[in-house]
Amino acid sequence: MRIDAYEDPGTPDRRGGWRYLAWLVRRQWPRCLAGAVLASVWMVLLAATPYLMARAVDHGLEPGDMGALAGWTGAMVAVGGVNAWLGVMRHRTMTKVRMDANFRTVKVVVGHATRLGAALRGQVGTGEVVTIGVGDVQTISTSLTAVGPGVGAIVAYAAVGGLMLSVSIRLALVVLLGVPVLGLLLGPLMGRLQGREAEYRERQSVLTARIGDLAGGLRVLNGLGGKGLVADAFHRDSGRLREQGYRVGAVTSWIQALGVGLPMLFLALVTWLGARQAAQGHISVGELVSVYGYVVALGWPVAFLIEMGHQLSRGVVAARRVVAFLRLEPAPDEGTLDAPAEPSVLHDPASGVRITPGRLTALVTPHPSDATDILDRLARYTPSDATWGDVPLTDIPLAQIRSRILLADPEADLFAGPLHDVIGVAEANLRGAGTLSAAIGDEETPLRGAGNCATSHEAPAAAKPPPGADETAKLTAAIRTAAAEDIIRALPDGLRTQVAAQARDLSGGQRQRIRLARALLTDPEVLLAAEPTSALDAHTEATVADRLKQARRGRTTVLAATSPLLLARADVVHHLVDGKVAATGTHRELLETEPGYRALVARDDEGAEDTERAEEGAPAR
Repeated sequence: MRIDAYEDPGTPDRRGGWRYLAWLVRRQWPRCLAGAVLASVWMVLLAATPYLMARAVDHGLEPGDMGALAGWTGAMVAVGGVNAWLGVMRHRTMTKVRMDANFRTVKVVVGHATRLGAALRGQVGTGEVVTIGVGDVQTISTSLTAVGPGVGAIVAYAAVGGLMLSVSIRLALVVLLGVPVLGLLLGPLMGRLQGREAEYRERQSVLTARIGDLAGGLRVLNGLGGKGLVADAFHRDSGRLREQGYRVGAVTSWIQALGVGLPMLFLALVTWLGARQAAQGHISVGELVSVYGYVVALGWPVAFLIEMGHQLSRGVVAARRVVAFLRLEPAPDEGTLDAPAEPSVLHDPASGVRITPGRLTALVTPHPSDATDILDRLARYTPSDATWGDVPLTDIPLAQIRSRILLADPEADLFAGPLHDVIGVAEANLRGAGTLSAAIGDEETPLRGAGNCATSHEAPAAAKPPPGADETAKLTAAIRTAAAEDIIRALPDGLRTQVAAQARDLSGGQRQRIRLARALLTDPEVLLAAEPTSALDAHTEATVADRLKQARRGRTTVLAATSPLLLARADVVHHLVDGKVAATGTHRELLETEPGYRALVARDDEGAEDTERAEEGAPAR
């Protein structure tokens, strides 16, 4: 039995931490059963060795029967060999149990995060998700040791107690009652550990989120001189986490100390009682040897039982955190009406913005958050009374909206991997069109292969386009529209260059163009973008503006921007004041009639001059 990378992990039990752990066991019950059987037989055979040794002493060594001694000795050797093999198989099986639980939990968490989509950030912090992924998952999988050595320890404990009955009822009662007493002594500490561990995990997730924020904004902090302030805050948070870690460690150390010390006292008591009975003649020398052996053999089960309690205490805390995450739900999608079949007007009553289909529309506001809120409403990322045609967006199934309306977030995540994957084209599609290099050509052959295989927008009439040519042509067009050719040229392996998470090894302007290329590659019916060129220099921004207008001709495009280079190319500009439309017209009309608009987009004479040059088609300075 194995868990396949693309297999459905199943529906987890979200009713509690213990139930989630039980679900993980049920999902692989044949393997868990095998682990329990192997561990049980392994531990019982550990206890069988003293029994065989006692028989060798009583029936072979003491009467001088060399044949019996050799037979019992051979039996011990055979049992030892079998037990060695059982130990290997037990460890291998339990490793598979832990790995299955690990990967299954990862798949469940990642799958649920994907289902939450845009609602994820609004309900849980990044640090919480990271802590679950790198800490809680491992803790949960380790706690499943209870289904192997844990069950085996219980079986071996009962078996040793039964063997002790054949030696002395008094010793058997001490053995059978000793471990429950240990459990009563350690139980309160286990409960306290759960509370300490839960608080520690909460603080750990907060600190993890702060580390992520710090890593992502280090350049900005350096520029603003705020690095020291953030470092002090991080120092305080890490100090609190350290103190909480000490508290967890204090409880853990008591559990481990008592887990080692109390069993030794208990086993010493059993040994002392056995020795007294041997001295009084109540048991034989061989039986005394077996008692010593049973005491040694009990060390494994008792240690595993205490370890099982410790791991389960930590595992249930981690499972509760996973369950809490799995209980998060996205906003309900109650849409039952179909979206308009043809491109239709998008209307946001809250602001008065009307988006005419097939045109390039710009939203201009002194407060960027106002424009962002409008785009969120038009893309149905927040509840609103916005309509598409005559249909309220809330009445349209979300899947239809997502397939036709794309909101290009200026801070959209960029995942680590090859650049072509980051933009959105699989390696297989690129390979079908020829091996790509870092070279980007001119407009006629904008993407060249390493083997002099050029792919243009149109294949020669006499030649059949190779597999993947369409994907490559779309990628080429998106890269060119975003003016990202120089990025590809500068990278050592072109589109195959590995980029870091969030593309931190690229500049801000490069990341912005990569995000724009990714959005353009999807070619949505409606593209909504917030400040898509804010990090670009004037020359590159003018290039993007020209190419974007050409590439999106006849397609609905909405840009939230204050750059005159973009606004000069917009078909319609909405000037917003306090989140509402104050004036609508072309860029030139609003410059002439709206003083507030003119002050916002052309802040000085140089800005006004750049605006005029942009309108006339000349490059900005």
